[in-house]
Amino acid sequence: MIELYHFGFSTCSQKVRLVLAEKGLDFKSHEVDIILANAQHDPAYVKLNPKHVVPTLVHDGRVLIESSLIIKYLDDAFPLPPLRPPDAAGRYADDFWLMHVDEKLHPAAPTVTFALGPRAMILQQPADVREATIAKIPDATARATRRSVIEHGAKAPEFANAFGVFLDTIDRMENVLAEQAWLSGNSFGLADATLLPYVLRLEHLAMDPLLDPAARPHLADWLARVKARPSYATAVEAWTPAPMVEMLRNNARAAWPDVEPLTRRAE
Repeated sequence: MIELYHFGFSTCSQKVRLVLAEKGLDFKSHEVDIILANAQHDPAYVKLNPKHVVPTLVHDGRVLIESSLIIKYLDDAFPLPPLRPPDAAGRYADDFWLMHVDEKLHPAAPTVTFALGPRAMILQQPADVREATIAKIPDATARATRRSVIEHGAKAPEFANAFGVFLDTIDRMENVLAEQAWLSGNSFGLADATLLPYVLRLEHLAMDPLLDPAARPHLADWLARVKARPSYATAVEAWTPAPMVEMLRNNARAAWPDVEPLTRRAE
C-alpha cells in the first residue's frame, strides 16, 4: 500500500511521481495545495512532515520524507526496472546530481518561481493575508526571500543568484548529455527524474529561449525524449492543468525584460 501526499506543480512531487510511474506503481493520492490553500502548514499534515513540504510517501504504514531519499527507497524496495546505474562510478555520478539539486538548485527554485509565476496572483491578496502565509514558512531566510521576491519580482536582490544556479545547471546538463544519452548513463534513471521538474519549471516560466535547440541542442533533445515517455503523461501532464501553466507563462512573459539581461552570461 503506497500513499502519496503531493502537489501537482511541486518539483519534488513530480520527481517522485515519475519514479512511481516508471516502476508501474499505483498509489493513493492525497493532494496538498501548497499555493492557494497553504495546506502544507495544516497541523495534521505537519505531523506527517514536520518540514512543512511535499511530498510525503507512506509505504505499508512507514512515513517517508525528503524526495531524494524517497526515490532511492523506491528503487531499493521495488528494484525492477532499476533506475540507478549498476556500477559504483555511475551511482556516484547519479548521487552527485541529486546532491546538487538538494543543496543548490532546489533552494533556488522558490526564488525564481515566486518572482515570476504566481507573484501577480499573490499581490492581489490583502497584505495581511500575504504576510500570514509567509509567516508560516519555518526558515527565517526563506521567509525574508519570499517577501522580497513577491515585492520586487525579478528585480529582487536574491533573484540573480538563484537564476544563475538554473543557468549553471542547464549548461552542465548540456555538456553531460553531449557525451551520454541520459543523465543517469545509458538509460533513464533517478538523475533524469530529479532534473526534469526544474527544466520544466523554466518552460512553465516562459524561459523558452534557454531550452531552444539552437541554444542547447542536447538538453532540448533530452527534454523531448523525457516527454515522450509514458511516465511523463501520467506523472506530470496529468497533474499540471493547461490553464494553470498558461497563467504562469503569461505572468513570467511580463517579467522577461528584467530576466533577459541575466541570460546573456549563458551565451
